[in-house]
Amino acid sequence: MASLFLAAGCGGGDSAPTPVPLDAPLPAAPAPTVTPVASVPPPTVQVNGGLASPTSSIQSPQNVASLPSISDLVGEINPAIASISVESVSRGLFFDITDQGAGSGMVVRADGHIVTNYHVVQDVRGIRVNLPNGESYLARIIGGDIVTDLAVIKIDPVGELPVVSFGDSEQLKVGDWVVAVGNALALRGGPTVTLGIVSARGRTVKTERGDLYDMIQTDAAINDGNSGGPLLNLDGDVIGINTAMLREAQGIGFAISSESALPIIDSLVEHGRVIRPLIGLNGADVTPAVASRFGFIVNEGVVVTQMGRGGPADEAGLLVGDIITKLDGIPTPNMTRFLTLLWSYTVGDTVQLEYIRDNRIGETAVVLVERR
Repeated sequence: MASLFLAAGCGGGDSAPTPVPLDAPLPAAPAPTVTPVASVPPPTVQVNGGLASPTSSIQSPQNVASLPSISDLVGEINPAIASISVESVSRGLFFDITDQGAGSGMVVRADGHIVTNYHVVQDVRGIRVNLPNGESYLARIIGGDIVTDLAVIKIDPVGELPVVSFGDSEQLKVGDWVVAVGNALALRGGPTVTLGIVSARGRTVKTERGDLYDMIQTDAAINDGNSGGPLLNLDGDVIGINTAMLREAQGIGFAISSESALPIIDSLVEHGRVIRPLIGLNGADVTPAVASRFGFIVNEGVVVTQMGRGGPADEAGLLVGDIITKLDGIPTPNMTRFLTLLWSYTVGDTVQLEYIRDNRIGETAVVLVERR
């Protein structure tokens, strides 16, 4: 059974030809034949928008479309990428055991605030940040969020640091080029850069630490030590934060989308914790198979599976079995989209939920409270 791991730290060949004895007689050459050919001009082929004859060097480098060069992008982003080394202590029977770990991070504030994954820095004794300019700093944890596996740490640099810029992950399309940058395998010599595409969006993945929502799946190589590094578009904007890899497969890695990450990062920087709104219910995705089994009139949405007694949703009159289809008029086809929308609100906001009960459409207002 495949397992997802957080990324902190058969070949075939052609068959051989049948040997021929050296003294074997050579086969007789076939008699030459001549086929009349009509006198027609040589055909032309389309090459890079122009016409060329078949004898043209259509495979020459100047005529072949090249893959995107990312050297300029790498040069711009590298100064804002951090290599993170951590030290933790586990207690043994007779003595304590010191463990070393590594991860990646990115500078998000010029005063030294750095984003990484929570699993990189959780329960560690010491954190050291190394920057590509050779400077090294001790860091402290500002805050972490286990739900999204994000954390913010702080160093105290001399002067301002270069920072990353964030892009809109909602504009990503499957097949778009992306670049993963990070401290892969804790190798010396600066950040590791890999190129790939967006393989899927909106993934919910299960890890040994819990479910992660609104993940970008990519085939850009993500390895141990890449955790907390950026996933970039070809404009050099951060559209994801590298988090998990599937070790049993090739070319399957995951990054938290920038849309989901930005509110968490801002809250951690400002408050040292995530002030996340609570609606007071648990839900599951409605799929065509689920709809067919239970006789639902919709093939997508969020069916309420558990209700917190006295919580906001309970007070608003929602019931277990209701299917939430919209939040403030925006469709919620699955739990990932529902939570992404919900977490964009603040404590005290009132949201309108559209739901289906007994094959009838209803609507109710829910006042969000703070999740503790």
